[in-house]
Amino acid sequence: MKKYSIEVLEVLSRIVEVEASDEEGAIKQVRQKYRKCEIVLDDSDYKETEFSVKDEKSE
Repeated sequence: MKKYSIEVLEVLSRIVEVEASDEEGAIKQVRQKYRKCEIVLDDSDYKETEFSVKDEKSE
């Protein structure tokens, strides 16, 4: 039998609207809110799950 390391990747996504003078400012605002835990993604933000082989070991 072989051993496999499988990555399970879950993707969460949410659209956040902010007012800013430019895109960079808007991203900065949202990044700050996220880091301060003012934006917390949860299971309602679920988009997809991916599975991929990261390592295969022979025994």
